[in-house]
Amino acid sequence: MTTTSTASSGSPASTPLRIGLWTAQTIVFVLFTLFGGMKLLMPVDKLAEMWIWPGQVPSWFLHLTGMLDLAGGIGILLPAVTRIQPSLTVLAALGCTLLQIAAIIFHLSRGEAAVVPLNAVLLALSTFILWGRNQQTPIAPHR
Repeated sequence: MTTTSTASSGSPASTPLRIGLWTAQTIVFVLFTLFGGMKLLMPVDKLAEMWIWPGQVPSWFLHLTGMLDLAGGIGILLPAVTRIQPSLTVLAALGCTLLQIAAIIFHLSRGEAAVVPLNAVLLALSTFILWGRNQQTPIAPHR
Protein backbone atom coordinates (compact mmCIF):
# COMPACT_ATOMS: atom_id res chain seq x y z
CA MET A 1 0.00 0.00 0.00
CA THR A 2 1.36 3.39 -1.01
CA THR A 3 0.73 6.54 1.01
CA THR A 4 1.33 10.17 0.17
CA SER A 5 3.17 12.19 2.77
CA THR A 6 4.90 15.49 3.27
CA ALA A 7 8.60 15.58 3.91
CA SER A 8 8.32 16.57 7.56
CA SER A 9 5.24 15.34 9.35
CA GLY A 10 4.12 12.26 7.45
CA SER A 11 0.64 13.62 6.72
CA PRO A 12 -0.49 16.22 4.25
CA ALA A 13 -1.35 19.57 5.79
CA SER A 14 -4.94 20.65 5.67
CA THR A 15 -6.02 23.26 3.18
CA PRO A 16 -7.36 25.60 5.89
CA LEU A 17 -3.97 25.51 7.64
CA ARG A 18 -2.12 26.30 4.41
CA ILE A 19 -4.54 29.15 3.65
CA GLY A 20 -4.16 30.45 7.21
CA LEU A 21 -0.38 30.41 6.97
CA TRP A 22 -0.30 32.22 3.62
CA THR A 23 -2.79 34.77 4.96
CA ALA A 24 -0.74 35.33 8.12
CA GLN A 25 2.45 35.64 6.08
CA THR A 26 0.83 38.24 3.82
CA ILE A 27 -0.48 40.27 6.77
CA VAL A 28 2.89 40.19 8.55
CA PHE A 29 4.65 41.12 5.30
CA VAL A 30 2.37 44.12 4.70
CA LEU A 31 2.51 45.44 8.27
CA PHE A 32 6.22 44.87 8.89
CA THR A 33 7.28 46.38 5.56
CA LEU A 34 4.87 49.29 6.00
CA PHE A 35 6.10 50.12 9.51
CA GLY A 36 9.73 49.46 8.57
CA GLY A 37 9.48 51.73 5.55
CA MET A 38 7.86 54.45 7.64
CA LYS A 39 10.62 54.27 10.26
CA LEU A 40 13.29 54.45 7.57
CA LEU A 41 11.79 57.04 5.23
CA MET A 42 9.58 59.40 7.20
CA PRO A 43 11.03 62.33 9.15
CA VAL A 44 11.23 61.67 12.88
CA ASP A 45 9.01 64.65 13.72
CA LYS A 46 6.24 63.26 11.47
CA LEU A 47 6.53 59.83 13.09
CA ALA A 48 6.49 61.44 16.54
CA GLU A 49 3.14 63.02 15.66
CA MET A 50 1.71 59.53 15.04
CA TRP A 51 3.60 57.57 17.68
CA ILE A 52 5.08 59.03 20.86
CA TRP A 53 8.31 57.09 21.08
CA PRO A 54 10.17 57.93 17.81
CA GLY A 55 10.95 61.45 19.03
CA GLN A 56 12.21 60.10 22.36
CA VAL A 57 14.82 57.61 21.17
CA PRO A 58 18.05 58.10 19.21
CA SER A 59 17.53 58.13 15.45
CA TRP A 60 19.87 55.14 15.04
CA PHE A 61 17.50 53.10 17.25
CA LEU A 62 14.48 54.13 15.20
CA HIS A 63 16.28 53.26 11.96
CA LEU A 64 17.52 49.96 13.36
CA THR A 65 13.98 48.93 14.25
CA GLY A 66 12.91 50.01 10.77
CA MET A 67 15.56 47.81 9.15
CA LEU A 68 14.60 44.88 11.37
CA ASP A 69 10.92 45.35 10.53
CA LEU A 70 11.66 45.55 6.81
CA ALA A 71 13.94 42.50 6.86
CA GLY A 72 11.40 40.50 8.86
CA GLY A 73 8.53 41.42 6.58
CA ILE A 74 10.44 40.54 3.43
CA GLY A 75 11.85 37.36 4.98
CA ILE A 76 8.42 36.15 6.06
CA LEU A 77 7.10 36.09 2.50
CA LEU A 78 9.73 36.30 -0.23
CA PRO A 79 11.58 32.99 0.36
CA ALA A 80 8.27 31.13 0.60
CA VAL A 81 6.80 32.71 -2.53
CA THR A 82 9.93 32.21 -4.64
CA ARG A 83 10.71 28.85 -3.03
CA ILE A 84 14.35 29.94 -2.94
CA GLN A 85 15.75 29.08 0.49
CA PRO A 86 12.24 28.76 2.00
CA SER A 87 13.75 27.77 5.33
CA LEU A 88 14.59 31.47 5.70
CA THR A 89 10.86 32.04 6.26
CA VAL A 90 11.14 30.09 9.51
CA LEU A 91 14.14 32.16 10.59
CA ALA A 92 12.31 35.37 9.69
CA ALA A 93 9.30 34.22 11.70
CA LEU A 94 11.59 33.55 14.67
CA GLY A 95 13.11 37.02 14.29
CA CYS A 96 9.67 38.66 14.04
CA THR A 97 8.54 36.74 17.13
CA LEU A 98 11.55 37.88 19.14
CA LEU A 99 11.17 41.44 17.82
CA GLN A 100 7.56 41.60 19.00
CA ILE A 101 8.48 40.26 22.44
CA ALA A 102 11.12 43.01 22.66
CA ALA A 103 8.60 45.62 21.42
CA ILE A 104 6.06 44.59 24.06
CA ILE A 105 8.69 44.85 26.81
CA PHE A 106 9.86 48.22 25.41
CA HIS A 107 6.37 49.71 25.29
CA LEU A 108 5.30 48.35 28.68
CA SER A 109 8.49 49.67 30.29
CA ARG A 110 7.61 53.13 28.94
CA GLY A 111 3.99 53.00 30.09
CA GLU A 112 2.69 52.68 26.52
CA ALA A 113 0.32 49.78 27.12
CA ALA A 114 -2.17 51.20 24.60
CA VAL A 115 0.08 50.15 21.70
CA VAL A 116 0.76 46.64 22.97
CA PRO A 117 -2.35 45.01 21.41
CA LEU A 118 -0.92 45.54 17.91
CA ASN A 119 2.36 43.99 19.04
CA ALA A 120 0.43 41.09 20.59
CA VAL A 121 -1.39 40.44 17.30
CA LEU A 122 1.88 40.56 15.36
CA LEU A 123 3.43 38.24 17.96
CA ALA A 124 0.58 35.76 17.56
CA LEU A 125 0.81 35.85 13.76
CA SER A 126 4.60 35.48 13.78
CA THR A 127 4.44 32.60 16.25
CA PHE A 128 1.76 30.89 14.14
CA ILE A 129 3.97 31.19 11.05
CA LEU A 130 6.98 29.92 13.00
CA TRP A 131 5.03 26.90 14.21
CA GLY A 132 3.29 26.22 10.92
CA ARG A 133 6.23 26.60 8.57
CA ASN A 134 8.63 24.80 10.88
CA GLN A 135 6.49 21.83 11.90
CA GLN A 136 3.27 21.56 9.93
CA THR A 137 3.58 22.81 6.35
CA PRO A 138 7.14 23.66 5.40
CA ILE A 139 7.61 25.07 1.90
CA ALA A 140 9.52 22.76 -0.42
CA PRO A 141 12.53 24.39 -2.12
CA HIS A 142 12.37 25.13 -5.85
CA ARG A 143 13.87 22.27 -7.84
